[in-house]
Amino acid sequence: MLDARAVQAFVLVADLASFTRAAAALNSSQAAVSLQVSRLERALGRRLLDRSPRLVRLSPDGACFLPAARELVAAQHRALGSFTVEQRRVVVSISHHIVGGELSKLLQHLHRSEPSLVVEVRITTSGEAMSALAAGSCDCAIVLNHDGRRRGGEVLFKEEFRWMAAPDFEHRPGSALRLATQAAPCSVRAMAVAALDKAGIRWSEVFVGGGVETIGAAVSAGLAAAALARRVAPPGAVDVGRRLSLPRLPSREVLLLSAPCNADRRRVIKAVGGAFRALAGR
Repeated sequence: MLDARAVQAFVLVADLASFTRAAAALNSSQAAVSLQVSRLERALGRRLLDRSPRLVRLSPDGACFLPAARELVAAQHRALGSFTVEQRRVVVSISHHIVGGELSKLLQHLHRSEPSLVVEVRITTSGEAMSALAAGSCDCAIVLNHDGRRRGGEVLFKEEFRWMAAPDFEHRPGSALRLATQAAPCSVRAMAVAALDKAGIRWSEVFVGGGVETIGAAVSAGLAAAALARRVAPPGAVDVGRRLSLPRLPSREVLLLSAPCNADRRRVIKAVGGAFRALAGR
């Protein structure tokens, strides 16, 4: 009999082309995932993955085994849910500054680790996400830690912010920097304008968006520059900070916060955190 957890580990490594990202999605360690896959290979008597320091890819036998492995993982989850009267459900509030257009990938990673889970995702500001968590209207929140205070949450990774703009964005020396921002009291907006004010750089808010995607549209149109994480910047946008002699923006911790819950719900929330780390490649 094959170890279903090892099979799931193999499927994730194959899908994500990385032991590190698979371990994050499983909320495990790289060493543990590598050991599971090695044991599976020994049990099958086949090499499933070709490994190199920079690349992990399917071997011919791995490609042959992958469809059946997916079916086995799905059957395992169906079997475990046979006596479940109510579907497991988790409500996640996420800051739009750290997910943006990558939401589909996040849901894909989460579904691979928890196929039977019903996920309700709310994209909002960090402040609103924390308020929803405090009010009990969501199970966990993934937010930016702007003030540096510890709130008992898990640090998933640090997000780096850059001055992102279209490649042909023009800024005349001495003129006010054209900015696209989220409406106040957005903390990323406050961070950006504070950095400009401290550096003595004049700025003008020429576009106010209703989320990262709308800000990204203004950036792509060449209307303005914006303080964005590189991951959520629109395709084709470039970091213009050095070219325009703009001040360096600080990094921010990305926190996973959750309400008190039982062991099963904690495991699900850990899977959410693992999927998000996999999304960020951390």
